[in-house]
Amino acid sequence: MMKPLRKAKRKGSGVGVLAGIHQFWSRFGKNKGAVAGLCVLLVVVFSAVFADVISSYPPDRPAVGPRLHSPSAEYPMGTDNLGRDVFSGVVHGSRVSLMIGVAASLTSIALGTLVGSIAGFFGGWVDEVSMRLSELFQSMPRFLFALVIVVFFGSSIWNVVIVIGLLSWPRAARMVRAEFLRLRQSEFVLAAKALGTSSRRIIFRQILPNTLHILLVTGTLEVGAAIVIEAGLSFLGAGDPNLVSWGHMLHNAQRFLRTAWWFSVFPGGAIFVTVLAMNMVGDGINDALNPRLLYMHSR
Repeated sequence: MMKPLRKAKRKGSGVGVLAGIHQFWSRFGKNKGAVAGLCVLLVVVFSAVFADVISSYPPDRPAVGPRLHSPSAEYPMGTDNLGRDVFSGVVHGSRVSLMIGVAASLTSIALGTLVGSIAGFFGGWVDEVSMRLSELFQSMPRFLFALVIVVFFGSSIWNVVIVIGLLSWPRAARMVRAEFLRLRQSEFVLAAKALGTSSRRIIFRQILPNTLHILLVTGTLEVGAAIVIEAGLSFLGAGDPNLVSWGHMLHNAQRFLRTAWWFSVFPGGAIFVTVLAMNMVGDGINDALNPRLLYMHSR
């Protein structure tokens, strides 16, 4: 008799998950800006994955065409000062910029989640020290510190990722902490404590899953912020010189802003459109998952 009950329970749980996903997409689809942003991101991700197929030339091969050739049918985005195809650079640059943005965002989210969970659950001096530390990091000019650290330790791609991630964790930490402060006195947490459940299990199995919507929104926004920081570092010459990124292309285009507008407009436009799309998708996810907004819509 127990096996059918277990199967029924699993089946009901699966139906509930599918219903939740359907409701999420239904609410997300009502936000036209978020849908447009998602479409743009899908195009950027597609370009990053299939960059070798989409582009006609390697992004770093010089003299594939005339120097500083304006956009044409053969070179849709023109060529740069070395005769490299700008379109190939933009397409391959999406791969580097997205990889840095996602990796740096995951780093900051992981660190912020750890600090915020511990601070919000235990409170007291642990919370006080953690929040003062986060305030210290938030008071730092993030880009300036990233520039100094990258110049000092080297401008490899992983140094850039680690630096951006280590300087970006306070926002996630404070948001996770706020949710833990709200949930740690909930009935299911008090019941788990009464049953002798370890603090680690309560943190990671009971409370943390209820903060995933916050982490998803914050992570999406942090990807856009990381892309901007990386582009700024590369624009100033502090990025990885061995990789083609949008910021690195802008760095090479500085001397030709007046004579070859396409050299800077297309990579700069790619940064603008991608970051804007990230923010729009983040707002859409927040509207679809925010419990307060869900309650208002259900009334």
